[in-house]
Amino acid sequence: MEPPHTTNRMNERDSDIAATVVRERTRLGNFIRHRVRDPGEAEDILQDVFYEFVQAYRLPEPIEQAGAWLFRAARNRIIDRFRKKKEQPLPALVDDDVEYRLDLALPASDAGPAAAYARTVLLEALQDALDELPANQRDVFIAHELEGRSFKELAAETGLSVNTLLARKRYAVLQLRARLQDIYDGLDI
Repeated sequence: MEPPHTTNRMNERDSDIAATVVRERTRLGNFIRHRVRDPGEAEDILQDVFYEFVQAYRLPEPIEQAGAWLFRAARNRIIDRFRKKKEQPLPALVDDDVEYRLDLALPASDAGPAAAYARTVLLEALQDALDELPANQRDVFIAHELEGRSFKELAAETGLSVNTLLARKRYAVLQLRARLQDIYDGLDI
């Protein structure tokens, strides 16, 4: 039989875990669903993150900022998912209903010196590659990816069809992917 103070500490940790899950579940679920198109995959990631959280929370070294830890773990799981799917069909890359953030495809700036260096190298290479794109492709890519503007908004502003804008972005993505793949593969991240 365990001493009462050990049982109390375990019950306290279980209560902390449950309170954190209840408090963060909706926000974390929304965070993941905005970045992962498939609802089943999003739910799997959410469950994996909570499982990982429970395991980590029970370690001797407690987690001090549970909310931040959960979002960082979710972000890392999402990045791992995108890395495993090197080629995605065009609709997954350009769907206006899904928030896609370029920074999720880059190493986290706070993940240590190697990741920070890799992020800097990739951002510099991205800027160089963007400069090499034809202006019409570069403008669409920057407006959609970096400024977060929708294709509908861009079509209304430019008078071009959504399909034309989608095609320009697709060509930009293909060129950028080809240009940056060797650099990305050469980094130890």
